[in-house]
Amino acid sequence: MQVLVRDNNVEQAIRVLKKKMQREGLFREMKARRAYEKPSERRAREKAEAVRRARKLARKQAQREGLLPAPKKKPIAGRPAPRS
Repeated sequence: MQVLVRDNNVEQAIRVLKKKMQREGLFREMKARRAYEKPSERRAREKAEAVRRARKLARKQAQREGLLPAPKKKPIAGRPAPRS
């Protein structure tokens, strides 16, 4: 993984690096490797993750098809609410 430092702005480079590491799932992997995980626990966790992904995909598909209402958008902090 590589991040370019521009104009000696190390803070920005660190933020970019953290974002890249988060996107790649490095933090989650490091946390998982802190302690040994039994193979049976690993299978159960991976199966639960797969079920969660499948449910999320089905929910999104149902929303696109109009079978479920779309989620309400959360207002962005610091911005005034849109007037209708």
